[in-house]
Amino acid sequence: MNKIPMTASGYENLQIELKKLLNEDRPNIIAAIAEARSHGDLSENAEYQYAKEQQSLIEGKIADLESAISRVEIIDVKSIAGDEIKFGATVEIEDSDSGELSKYQIVGEYESDIKNNKLSVSSPLARGLINKSVDDVVEINSPKGAKSYTIISVKYI
Repeated sequence: MNKIPMTASGYENLQIELKKLLNEDRPNIIAAIAEARSHGDLSENAEYQYAKEQQSLIEGKIADLESAISRVEIIDVKSIAGDEIKFGATVEIEDSDSGELSKYQIVGEYESDIKNNKLSVSSPLARGLINKSVDDVVEINSPKGAKSYTIISVKYI
């Protein structure tokens, strides 16, 4: 079974999400199905069909999270040191074309959130940065085409 690398905060967030699905979302959708059933003919009941679809999505998400949680390997980012970029590193990079600076933390797939600068370890950018050091220039082939970045800093916080 493949281990899933994750930070401690990412693991905690997964646990919270699973608890919400089990204790709030699942009971709410069961109640919505019961309510829709009380409206009569199920074959033409859009509320019932929608509620059943939602139930299927929730149950799928629960199964996915339970599977992921059972395979998590928590990585203590603060115990990592060095100049090379590894899982958990917070990296500042400069776009070689525009000069724009960006800062990302490299995290597991389940905790990635680009809006909060958490970059999935399996993304093209993160894969290109792994094992590189400050002042290295990396070429990244992304869906938008080739981009070049210079690594400004690497921290483990």
